[in-house]
Amino acid sequence: MDKHWIKQAVAYLHASREPVPHEINELDWKASLSENKERLAEHLIAFANHPNGGYLVFGVEDTDARLIGVDQQQVQEIITRLTNIGRDAVEPPLVLDHAIVDIDGAALLFVHIREQTNKPAHRRGKSIEDAWIRSGGSTRKASRNEIGSLMLHSQAPRWEELRASPLLPADEVIARLDLTTIAKLLQRPLPDDTTELMRWLVDESLIEPDGNGYYITNFGGIAAARELQSFDSLSRKGIRVIRYKGTNKVDTIDELLGHKGYAVGFEGLIGYLKRVLPHSEVIQQSLREQVSVYPEIALRELIANALIHQDFTVTGAGPTIEIYEDRITFTNPGKLLPGKRPDRLIGTTPESRNELLASKFRLCRICEERGTGFQKIVSAVELFGMPPVVFTPLENAFQVTLHAPRKFANMPQAERIEACYQHAVIQYYSSQTLTNTTLRARFKVSERQRNQITNLISDAVDAGRIKRKDDSVGNKFAEYLPYWA
Repeated sequence: MDKHWIKQAVAYLHASREPVPHEINELDWKASLSENKERLAEHLIAFANHPNGGYLVFGVEDTDARLIGVDQQQVQEIITRLTNIGRDAVEPPLVLDHAIVDIDGAALLFVHIREQTNKPAHRRGKSIEDAWIRSGGSTRKASRNEIGSLMLHSQAPRWEELRASPLLPADEVIARLDLTTIAKLLQRPLPDDTTELMRWLVDESLIEPDGNGYYITNFGGIAAARELQSFDSLSRKGIRVIRYKGTNKVDTIDELLGHKGYAVGFEGLIGYLKRVLPHSEVIQQSLREQVSVYPEIALRELIANALIHQDFTVTGAGPTIEIYEDRITFTNPGKLLPGKRPDRLIGTTPESRNELLASKFRLCRICEERGTGFQKIVSAVELFGMPPVVFTPLENAFQVTLHAPRKFANMPQAERIEACYQHAVIQYYSSQTLTNTTLRARFKVSERQRNQITNLISDAVDAGRIKRKDDSVGNKFAEYLPYWA
């Protein structure tokens, strides 16, 4: 019994029985299940409105807190009745979990009612004023002031926490999720015992317990689904990879629609891109080897970025990768978060509208969640001699474009200036500065083109993209910073 709520509930039970039996707000004990459905609903509502939720314990004598236990038939009846009430009589529907714990030889049924984030929980079909709270160890109706306080501490549930499936038995949950791959990504063994496995999945936010079944959450489905098509709400969220002939969308070579959850399908997607993207031949250790013209680290970071930072509330759309002869684009649904600017994405503090997805992907080693993703991308782009990364806000999406390697002589001036700015940003976050020498190295040009690079730097300053670090230093030894530094 390693689930944290069980230990907490047992501690509350001991605290309520000693030194003399007394009622507490966090827990209510019952000898058996009451026939009063309305009162049961009130208890559930009250615990759902209580900070950190609460517990009902069955198998404890009401009068003297003597432990009398429950049998299997009682457990089944209690769980079925409470689950139905929590689902059908309460708004928003409640998530219940349960466990049977042996204490002093008595089998007690603990029912955990989680705190509802979207408060106040109240009777379904009634106004929010039909809400209940715990006070003085008992359940009572909330006053208007108390309802107002609950609303102030309310927050809408995150998309990842919503349900992606109907209520399923454990074996159906296991059939729908690729748990072997998830366990490998998290570098932990998969529990052999089904009960322990289900508890682990709950702790990882992949599923929600409810009575004798489980709901797969949106996070569970989008991260670990064997087939996204088996989830109605997620079927359009698979990542699309489209290849075009030439530099426009007139002729399509093929289109691949990802069918797996993002985490379990990530390495397969990277492998596919490495096979179909253009390659160039290089000589390494006297052997000729085919190497992708796009750096793998940039592909990984941009795909993870598109998956994690998309707006899942945009219906009918998922992340898209489009491969052209001269470039590759990554598009995810949703605008940039308020206050974010395209030219300030490199090195800024990470912020995601999908915090659970971001944190779990970090644990799966798919992303780092440190704000270094775009720094890695731009650094790799410079190493491969590619044009600058292009950030493009669209009407209801965000797009990042990588261009295939192009020599300095073939870059238009606007592209050169943007590359100059991005180089200054990378240097700044490396505690260095842009100089004529570092910029020549970035563009892979020789000393003979020093004057040409000097003129480019001057144009970048005039364009307001970079600035001198010290105006008193001559042009030959001048150092430059991003305009905002």
